[in-house]
Amino acid sequence: MQIVTIKTPLGIAKIIGNENGISEISVLDEGAVSSTIPKVLQEAVTQLNDYFEGKRIDFDFKLNPKGTEFQQKVWKALLEIPYGKTRTYLEQSKILGDVKAIRAVASANGKNPLWIVVPCHRVIGTDGSLTGYAGGLWRKKWLLEHENPTTQQSLF
Repeated sequence: MQIVTIKTPLGIAKIIGNENGISEISVLDEGAVSSTIPKVLQEAVTQLNDYFEGKRIDFDFKLNPKGTEFQQKVWKALLEIPYGKTRTYLEQSKILGDVKAIRAVASANGKNPLWIVVPCHRVIGTDGSLTGYAGGLWRKKWLLEHENPTTQQSLF
């Protein structure tokens, strides 16, 4: 496995992967930025930088997250949430076919190993609250605002 760390507006992103795909992207509050980028991680780095610069709304590099069958199913459903949109945990549970699985869905969201790329930040509480985000609620708020900026209306 290769590892690279890059600077983002939300902290240091750590990207881990190999020729089989990216298995983990996480955010750290601090750390050193890599001086070189392994070739196998270059596309992920480029696409993440493009996302933060507002030039990209989806990712197409190969993913290889590790998780249980249920977690994989939940993460796949997260990929269906469009850029700039949100869903509630209840809606995600319904999409996955079991309204009663809301806690299990929330738990699988929390174990998502692919920060931003598998957009668990787009899942909110039924009341619209920004509940549950492993990277910190301030990051979730930033990401949602980045993906759906409010524009100032002209008064004239």
